[in-house]
Order: sequence, then structure tokens, then C-alpha cells
Amino acid sequence: MSGLPAPRLRLEELTKRFGTHHAVEAVTLDLEPGEFFCLLGPSGCGKSTLLRMIAGFERPTAGRILLGEADLTALPPHRRPVNMMFQSYALFPHMSVAGNIGYGLKGLGRAAAANRVADLLRLVRLDGFGDRRPDTLSGGQRQRVALARALAREPQLLLLDEPLGALDRGLREETQGELRAVQRRLGTAFIVVTHDPEEAMMLADRIGVMEGGRLIQVGPPAELYRRPASRFVAGLLGDVNLIPGRLGAGGPGGAREVETAYGAVRGVAAGTLETGAAVVVAVRPEDLVLGTEGLPVVIADSVFLGDRLRRTLRLPDGTTLRASGRPTEAGQALGSASHAGFAAEAAVILPA
Repeated sequence: MSGLPAPRLRLEELTKRFGTHHAVEAVTLDLEPGEFFCLLGPSGCGKSTLLRMIAGFERPTAGRILLGEADLTALPPHRRPVNMMFQSYALFPHMSVAGNIGYGLKGLGRAAAANRVADLLRLVRLDGFGDRRPDTLSGGQRQRVALARALAREPQLLLLDEPLGALDRGLREETQGELRAVQRRLGTAFIVVTHDPEEAMMLADRIGVMEGGRLIQVGPPAELYRRPASRFVAGLLGDVNLIPGRLGAGGPGGAREVETAYGAVRGVAAGTLETGAAVVVAVRPEDLVLGTEGLPVVIADSVFLGDRLRRTLRLPDGTTLRASGRPTEAGQALGSASHAGFAAEAAVILPA
């Protein structure tokens, strides 16, 4: 490793248009040295286009890309201290694992390149695999070879576009941990594009949520999960109940009251909302508690999932809520009446 301090990446009003289509619109973002950052959003939201602009494969329509003091905006890919790893891995089938990893090290000298490849094989836990061909490896092993090759030239920033998308669920979860461990050992800044919220929360120091070409909220996983800024973010980051109502007055600790068709509830408002505005109260299933207070419900369904019990609760007008709790909370039978309550600090009030 070079041992030089890593620079900060800054995107300034980065924009990409294809004709009249705004693929990416005015994205501004600072990425700290050594940070693991995930771009999260559905297909077509602009996250891969944003990644390709940072890599140099797409030229921005407007805006700047800065890495430390260097302006990368007009530089071709091979002149940027950045590398990119693709979902397909793009390994050379006729080359050995070591040959694939060392492909970009031809100017380094044979001995130095061999030492670098050996270091990377150890880093990705593939010691002894250097002479193997890619087609003799498992999907997870090929992914690690691709990662080692992407790291071979010691990029200051590594970009990964859906790097685990080709793996099955079990292998994907195992490889997520390995990818995070490699990033922590190296201290290289990573930007990963994914449409999988669980993957983003597993990997990231911070997540940037994209919608319609815009970066609409950035923050640590727990912050985005607990304090989403919109209905879109709330739904993207996991299961959520959205209870409609009208915003009422404020209360202790900054909580606001919301009058719903089923009774009054309280929560914390996201941003500035006017009294009387149409809103929804966003509550995660694990924050709903059955008891003697709260919204009147009937227990419509109950499913045992090993570590938790998932219930479907029916409100008087037929609207359903989802609750998730410990299996030991089984208690009430299907069809029985109850109340679903939640703490004000566990609920977020969002514009309808």
C-alpha cells in the first residue's frame, strides 16, 4: 500500500441528461476517506449512471467530480485513481486466477507484481488458488478474484455496481461480510450500487437513496430506517405501516398529534409540516405493541417465523397493519379484539 493519506471525493451538482431524459439531476455529495457508501434505489433511478460518471465511462452534462484537489470531470477512466468492479466480474477465462489479478500490473516489474498478487490472494482468502482457472471456482470465489483484480493498482476509490447480484441468497450474505471485512482492512473508500435495502444496511457506513435521478436522503442506515424523510424512503428501507390522518398540535418533546379515522396518535414530524396538513404516520411493525391502549384492531392472522411472530391486524374499516414481536408474545387468539399502540418517538409523521 502507498501509505499516502486518502483524499475526499466531492460531487458538485453532478447532472447527466440523455436527450430530454434527466438520468441524474444536480447530485451533490461528499464521501469521506475510507468510507463505505451505498447508493440505493430501484432500477432506473440513476444510481448506476452516477457511478459511471465517477468512473469516467459517462461524461457529465453539468457539474464537477473532485478527488482531493484534483478535478476528475474531464479525465478519461485510465487517468483516474479510481477502479470499477462489475456485476459480471468480467474475468478472463483463459487466464489463471493470478493472471487475472495481475493483469493491470505489467509495468510494475515481475517480482513486485508477483508479490502484489500474493498479498491480494491472502487478502481475499484465496491462498493456493493462483494457478486455478476461473471456471473451476465457485461464484463467491470468482467474486473475490474480481475484487482482488479491482484492488491490484491500489485505487483511491473503488466503485462496485451490484457486485453480489449474481450470487444466491446464502452465498450473498456470506460474501457481504467478506466484502465489508476487506474494505475495513484496506481503508479504501468504496461506493456500492445496490437495489437491496438489507445489503445496503449490512455494508454501508452511510446510504444515499436515489429516486428519479435525485439523491433524496443521505445518512447512516439506522437514521434512514428510523427517521425517513419521505414515504418513498420509509417503504424502501423495510416493512412499514402508513396510517393516514391530519396533523394536530405539538406536544411534549417535540411530538405532534395526528387525528386519524381510528383515533388520535402521536409521532415526530419529519421536517416542517403545517397544522391541518394531510399526513401519514409511519410505524415499523416491530414498534407496534398489542395491549389495552391505541388503535382498535382485530387480530386477523398470525405467522410463526422462528425468531419472531408476524401478525396482521385489521382496523375497523378493513385497513390492515403489520406487527412483529417475539414468539413468546403469542397470547391472543385469531379474531380477538385488541389495541395496537406505539411510542411517539417510534413514529415518524410524513407528508401524505
